[in-house]
Amino acid sequence: MAPTLTAERLRDDVAAVLGEPPESIDPDENLMDRGLDSVRLMSLMETWRTAGADPDFTDLAQTPTVSAWAALLSR
Repeated sequence: MAPTLTAERLRDDVAAVLGEPPESIDPDENLMDRGLDSVRLMSLMETWRTAGADPDFTDLAQTPTVSAWAALLSR
């Protein structure tokens, strides 16, 4: 994982695509329930690829929480 992709950074990025304040995003909350859809997820993936990560859509969509994504992207 690129050092810049911390759980806090992931939460900030998710909040930005959802148009919500980062502090309103619970790291363990299902982001699909918050309105995250596949188009927004693809946008996040491109952002994280630019930062040096190699996210997999299926893995991210399977467990759509900031906590799970932080664990996946740290491998």
